[in-house]
Amino acid sequence: MTGHVSVRNWVRFASLLFLYPLTLFLAAGRLRWTTGWCYVGVIVAVTMVSRVLVARKNPDLLAERAHAGEGAKDWDRALVLFVGLVGPLTTALVAGLNVRFSWRPTVAPGVQWSALGLVTLGGLFTMWAMVENRFFSAIVRIQHDRGHRLVSTGPYAWVRHPGYAGALIATAATPFALSSSWAALPALMTVVVLVARTALEDRTLLEELPGYAEYRARTRYRLLPGVW
Repeated sequence: MTGHVSVRNWVRFASLLFLYPLTLFLAAGRLRWTTGWCYVGVIVAVTMVSRVLVARKNPDLLAERAHAGEGAKDWDRALVLFVGLVGPLTTALVAGLNVRFSWRPTVAPGVQWSALGLVTLGGLFTMWAMVENRFFSAIVRIQHDRGHRLVSTGPYAWVRHPGYAGALIATAATPFALSSSWAALPALMTVVVLVARTALEDRTLLEELPGYAEYRARTRYRLLPGVW
C-alpha cells in the first residue's frame, strides 16, 4: 500500500463527512439548532485534526484507510458498513426528526452539554489511538503488505481496542448530546454491533498477529478498564 491518496478518495471522504450534518439538519427541518451545530463542530474538528496528525506522522495510514474494503474479512464487510455509516446516519435521522416533531421525553440542557463533553472525550481518545497506531485500518485485516506488527504503547497500554472504546463512548452519548431519547435506539444497536466487531477483531488478532497472545495476557481489558 503506497502513501498516496487520490483526489477521488479525498472527495469521497469529504462527501461522507458532509453527509452526517446534511442528514441531521434536513431531518430537523431547520438550521437554528445550537446543540446540533456544536455537535457537528466537534465531529468535524476531531475528524479533520486526526487526519492532519496522521498525515504528519503516518501518511501511509491515510492511503490504507482510503482503500477500506480491500482485503477485509468477509464478516467485517457488513459490520463496518453498519458502525461506520448506517448506524450513525440512522441516529442522526432520528435525532433530527425528534427535534422537528418535539418528541418526548426531552433531555435536560445540563445532560445535553455533559453528553457533548463525552462525545468530545470519546473522539479524542479514538484520535489518540489512530495517531499512535500506524496500522489503524478502517477494516479488519492483517496488513502484511505494510509490515503489520503489534502496537502496545499510548492508549493500547490500557485497553486492547482504544479506538473502539472511544467510539463506544461517543456513540452512546450522541443521542443525549442531540437532545433525543429516541435516537438512543439506533445508537444502542450501533453499540451492540461495535462490541461484536471488537470481539471478532480481537479473535482475528489472536489467531493471526504475532505477539498478540502475550499482549492480550498482560492487557486484560478490551474496551473498559476493570470492566471488559
